[in-house]
Amino acid sequence: MALFTLALGGFAIGVTEFATMGVLPNIAEDLLPDFASNPAKGIAQAGTLITLYAVGVVVGAPVITALAARVSQTTLAFWLLGAFTAGSRASAVAPTFETLAIARFIAGLPHATFFGAAALLAGRLMGPGNQGKGIAIAMSGLPIANVLGVPLATWIGQTLGWRWAYVLVSILFAATLLLGLRFLPRYPGDATLSPLRSLASFKNIRIWIMVALGAIGFGGFFAVYSYIAEVVTRVTSLPESSIPLVLSAIGIGMTIGTFFGGWMADRNGPRAILLSFAALIVSLSLYVTTAATPVGLIISVFLVGFWFSALLPAVQSRFIRMAREAELMGSAITHAAFNVANALGAWLGGLVIAAGFGYLAPGWAGILLAVIGALLAILSLSITKRDRHRSIDTTGIRLP
Repeated sequence: MALFTLALGGFAIGVTEFATMGVLPNIAEDLLPDFASNPAKGIAQAGTLITLYAVGVVVGAPVITALAARVSQTTLAFWLLGAFTAGSRASAVAPTFETLAIARFIAGLPHATFFGAAALLAGRLMGPGNQGKGIAIAMSGLPIANVLGVPLATWIGQTLGWRWAYVLVSILFAATLLLGLRFLPRYPGDATLSPLRSLASFKNIRIWIMVALGAIGFGGFFAVYSYIAEVVTRVTSLPESSIPLVLSAIGIGMTIGTFFGGWMADRNGPRAILLSFAALIVSLSLYVTTAATPVGLIISVFLVGFWFSALLPAVQSRFIRMAREAELMGSAITHAAFNVANALGAWLGGLVIAAGFGYLAPGWAGILLAVIGALLAILSLSITKRDRHRSIDTTGIRLP
């Protein structure tokens, strides 16, 4: 039940983060007065809601994680779930586009720190040698949300109004908090940590290479996902009712990919990163060349979701190891990078659409971002290999 609770928290986060993409046209039509005269410009403007949520995640990751360095990870999870509940309710009642934008920024603040704490708690529950699997379990709610929660929230948003999608999210967070209070074990905090000590890992250029890898490389997925609703209706010419089906295909791919990625990460993390990036680039290429047909769209978005999620456990495990004693910061910063990618992908996708290149153009931007991420992965792994050789030369002992 403790593992289920952590996964449910990830599920709720997945719904609150990705449901916006499914109801983006509905929000734009309701809150942007010029939407009818210029839909492409309106969709691009509404895409800033995705960007602002991601910016909230990026701001909250180092600030909240550093301030909570000594706090019990369990207690921290409770407070963050309460903040999520409040932020989701604020999104549901926002009267204007500007107030909704502020609410989405605030709702994003606890995101990365919660996932960081959840991954570490799941790793403790799973035991030594199963960090990748623990991360996969904590993250599993995120892709499952794309199979069940996001399509449901999208359908509710289309049927009852987009505000009800956020009402659903607030209920999910409140339920997770209640389950957490009942089932999560109370692990003590670490009194030896301090905010400055937890931030010390950022002095290491190797950490910044990994941050850039996640922030740029993951953006390939979000460039496509952010505008998938428009591709379904305007490119593939499917009815609006097909959007939840396409979102489910992405979610199924993400769910299977998460567990496959956790298995790969525990076996060989560097190989898992390189293989996943290569396969993600191929999948994005398939998307831009076949998404105009229903079958091509379903298959390609499934593969894009699969290989994107397969990356996450390996990248997060590497972040945690590189951060060393500041595990929570290392775990949280993965999700900050993930959401920089969310912001970057949504921004670039909106940019090429607004420039008139069409609704499949974000896929080409996604390929570029994924290629840069793969090159950064090669650089990071090469530096690690060089460091190990140097340690052997000076001590005669190979570091683990």
